[in-house]
Amino acid sequence: MLGKEKQEALQKRLEGLGVKDLDLVEKFILGSGSGGQKINKTSSCVYLKHLPSGIEVKCQRDRSREMNRFYARRSLCEQLEKQIEGKRSEQEQKREKIRRQKRRRSRKSKEKMLEGKRALSQKKSMRQEPRRGD
Repeated sequence: MLGKEKQEALQKRLEGLGVKDLDLVEKFILGSGSGGQKINKTSSCVYLKHLPSGIEVKCQRDRSREMNRFYARRSLCEQLEKQIEGKRSEQEQKREKIRRQKRRRSRKSKEKMLEGKRALSQKKSMRQEPRRGD
């Protein structure tokens, strides 16, 4: 399920940020949401708290407790990096990029784009063979 390389990479990332297992409070709590009776019976939701920074993470992405532990630690790393280095996470950057792509163009940029299209159209129309008069 979870590769050894990924676990080692996450461990190195945690060490690089100065996170020790003693600094973490880890609890397994009952999940919630859709999934039927099984989700309400098993404690697969992972709660992590990093004591020095006070960052709390809850993760219930997968049915497996081990996978949720991995995802919770990865999420904790992202939040710590954001706090320490002041950089945005990859997910936030992707969301921001999509938002920029979907954003409406300003009137000036739209006019500029249409002007460029008209100029190109004019250039192409000049390439056609001249029509013979009947």
